Parts: sequence; C-alpha cells; structure tokens
Amino acid sequence: MAQAVVMIAGRTYRMNCDEGEEAHIESLARLVDSKIDELRGAFGEIGDQRITVMAALTVADELVMTRKKLAAEVEAAAQAREETAQLRLRLDESAAWAAAALDDAAAEVEAATRALNDEGS
Repeated sequence: MAQAVVMIAGRTYRMNCDEGEEAHIESLARLVDSKIDELRGAFGEIGDQRITVMAALTVADELVMTRKKLAAEVEAAAQAREETAQLRLRLDESAAWAAAALDDAAAEVEAATRALNDEGS
C-alpha cells in the first residue's frame, strides 16, 4: 500500500492510500491546511483541536452545499431533457401536419391542373 506524507496545522502525518493516490491525498491535505490557516486568521489561536474541527465542519458544509447545487443541476437537466422530448414530439406532430397539408395542396393542384387540361382539350 502506498503512503502520502502530509502536513496539516504544522503536524506531519503518514496516510495510507491506494497506489497513485498520493498526489490527491496531498492536495486534500493542503485544502484542509489552508482552511485551518484561514480560520486562524479570522479567529486567532483558539486551540488546535477546535480549529481543526471548525475547518472540518467548514469543508463539510462546502461539500453539502456543492452536493445540493449538483442535485439541483441534475434535476434541472432532467427537466430540460423532458421539455426537449415534449418539444420534439410537438415538432414531429407539426411536421406531420405540414406534410399532410402539403399532400392535400398538391392533390388540389393536380386536380385543378387536370380540370384545366380537360377544359382546354
């Protein structure tokens, strides 16, 4: 099993991970560490454990909000697909109506042409 060595809040940790996941784990650790730094800037030194819990809750909140936004986008995409399907159906119906109207008009033109030809003979 591979290991990633990360530093969070000034402490070094060895994290087991799947082969090839080291860079991803290191990136996640940098995200958490930067969130801790951000919170320290806002609240000062309030204790390592408390600031780490606050950082974890902040990241978890961002994750939940992102999931909600994603769910809303997925729902909007599904609704758009349904509306597109309905519009395609209406378009197909309109095309069939137009084709039938053109067929009727062509039949009337043919009949008029025959009538004119019969009158002229």
